[in-house]
Amino acid sequence: METENRNPYNEQYGVQQPVKAKSGKGWIVGIVVALAIMVVCIVSVVSCSAAIGTIANPFSSLASSSPAVSINSPSVAVIDIDGTIQYDGTSCSPEGLKDMLDRAAENNNIKAVVLRVNSGGGVATAGEEMTEYVKNFEKPIVVSSAATNASAAYEISSQADYIFVDKTTAIGSIGVIMQVTDLSGLYDKLGINIDNITSANSKDAGGGSRPLTEEERNWYQSMVDQINDLFIQTVADGRNMDEDEVRSLATGLLFTGVDAVENGLADEIGLFEDAISKASELAGFDHELPTVSLESDTSDLMELLDMLGASEKSNDSAAALRAIADRLEVNGALG
Repeated sequence: METENRNPYNEQYGVQQPVKAKSGKGWIVGIVVALAIMVVCIVSVVSCSAAIGTIANPFSSLASSSPAVSINSPSVAVIDIDGTIQYDGTSCSPEGLKDMLDRAAENNNIKAVVLRVNSGGGVATAGEEMTEYVKNFEKPIVVSSAATNASAAYEISSQADYIFVDKTTAIGSIGVIMQVTDLSGLYDKLGINIDNITSANSKDAGGGSRPLTEEERNWYQSMVDQINDLFIQTVADGRNMDEDEVRSLATGLLFTGVDAVENGLADEIGLFEDAISKASELAGFDHELPTVSLESDTSDLMELLDMLGASEKSNDSAAALRAIADRLEVNGALG
């Protein structure tokens, strides 16, 4: 039996099989309507694209993120380090900060840099790399501390030529934290049994399905101590302080800006404008230079959308959640 050749689109919209067209000018009206709909659709697509671009980078029109941006007179470049120190491509990451410092180094009209820091720290290795980039930058760098300049963010700041703080800035928190969560008690109450098949006894250490053994705890403690020693040495070198002096301040606690100036972790109480003036002075100018903001092209929202898009393509929501969790993980963080 042959299958009838049917057009579901025609059936859905009640279109009958082709019949002889009636005479008249109705077809002209139909063409005009169709063209009008096409124009509206095209305009809508363009508008939606512009809207999506605005959501992805709402400040793109204000950002001097392109190397092609013209700076016609001596200026101070401002870089905001605002957020968690991690690998996300922004100015709070090694790759993002390096990109902006490279642009500042290559532009002859940029005479100095001010880092506007408002961060409580983050991933130890990211902070270590960013510290090296600031340390090796050849032009003057001045830090303007906002509400918080702590842990890995302070390690980065310690390599600058001068550090300003507000009186109420929370600064310091020199120390390292590694968090290991033991969920085995909760799993027992929920009746969940986890069998870990590992290549070594400690491969599942810190996985959450069992507590650490004493040997594993000691092992992780030695890692934390080693990273902390490097942190202390870095701050001592950057601030021209004795290591024992820095170690006495490495309690993991925060200081106010007033205390930080007294104990040597910062240089002076001052506002953002004071940092600009100091950077201009260190660059050899007797007047305050104009500023230009350097911004990162990378958006956290776009990265999240990319991860969700990858998840849809692979139809693996668990992998997407794991990727997001990895982004938020702070194990081994300077904090």
